[in-house]
Amino acid sequence: MTALMTVLGIVVFVLGLLFSIAWHELGHLSTAKLFGIRVPQYMVGFGPTIFSRRKGETEYGIKAIPLGGYIRMIGMFPPGEDGKVQQRSTSPFRSMIEDARSAAYEELRPGDEKRLFYTRKPWKRVIVMFAGPFMNLVLAVAIFLGVLLTFGINTTTTTVSSVSQCVVAADAKDDTCPKGAPDTPANAAGLRPGDKIVGYDGQEVAGWQELQRLIRDASGEVTITVERDGERHTLTAEPIRNKVTKIDDDGQYVPGEYVTANFLGFTPARGVVQQSFPQAVDRMGQMMEDGAEALVAVPSKVPGLWDAAFNGGERAQDSPVGVVGAARVSGEIVALDIPASQRVAVFLFVVAAFNLSLFLFNMLPLLPLDGGHIAGALWESVRRFFARVLRRPDPGPFDVAKLMPVAYVVASIFICFTLLVLVADVVNPVRLTG
Repeated sequence: MTALMTVLGIVVFVLGLLFSIAWHELGHLSTAKLFGIRVPQYMVGFGPTIFSRRKGETEYGIKAIPLGGYIRMIGMFPPGEDGKVQQRSTSPFRSMIEDARSAAYEELRPGDEKRLFYTRKPWKRVIVMFAGPFMNLVLAVAIFLGVLLTFGINTTTTTVSSVSQCVVAADAKDDTCPKGAPDTPANAAGLRPGDKIVGYDGQEVAGWQELQRLIRDASGEVTITVERDGERHTLTAEPIRNKVTKIDDDGQYVPGEYVTANFLGFTPARGVVQQSFPQAVDRMGQMMEDGAEALVAVPSKVPGLWDAAFNGGERAQDSPVGVVGAARVSGEIVALDIPASQRVAVFLFVVAAFNLSLFLFNMLPLLPLDGGHIAGALWESVRRFFARVLRRPDPGPFDVAKLMPVAYVVASIFICFTLLVLVADVVNPVRLTG
């Protein structure tokens, strides 16, 4: 049964992946048609075509390799300086440029002269290229918020899991009570496992991070209001100074770093907590920030990936994963021995995280990514603006095709990185469980 559920999870993830790609390309397609650009093809996947059907002037289809998708727009690049689509040259760089320019004019038909992508105003081209990643962002936000507001999220709560008997520093090698160690303030106050702390020092608390801050900041004797067996009780405690694990600005523990702060001496329980709308929005913002930081940190992860893929090194839990790794994780999620609702919630989080990654990745200002075309259109706007201000001739459209040699280098780096992640995902995957 576990194997069957794992396979089911992988299949469902692949379907989610295909939907995310189709959704992305739909953003490009709809805005391109809105601005009158002719789109001969809308394809999900790469490689041989499995299925296609023509509707109007556009062929819609699915290809064999579900690792991306594309729409083909006529006239992505302007003609060369001589006004021609293709030039003869022995230069490999010129060949790259003119091959790309020639491909942009495939299937050119009479009457298409006014339906070319490059003839549209820069702001329209920005919208067309931004619409794809934006669709992924919309989907990610909708899924994240939907899960947080309905299913909830597994998080640290204000319910007491256990109470320490005596005071031990956080960096102590042995957490057993040494001789003569004083009782913890929590133990002395009569705090019990299962108590839900709803008030601290006269203030109501809604979450663990707020309670944690109050405990560390408040000094002197404090009151603790707890819910126990359906009734509220008020306890009195006097926190003491102790060495505790440092927390960052987001309330997360910083492993290996310690500070001296007020201390009660209990461990909070974890549980699934449904979020309010403000809490969900705050968490969504944090997820986006974490995603951007993870993207910036990708180059620093390459040595660890190489070590995990070829030297048998340990695969870090925060290591980048590709489609194969994400599919494997999805299979593990579906096979987990947790309530079905939480399996659905965690799986949806994976799909949302994938869409958020697509948005952030595609917004990099590099060809052949959408962000590269956006950067080209914005640069054209800047050039034309200064030409008007300085009363100089219109410089015309910026020829993004001239950047194709750089695009090939970028694409080669992406391909190598993708292959490295693929090998690591196969031989030394990230696992949810041991």
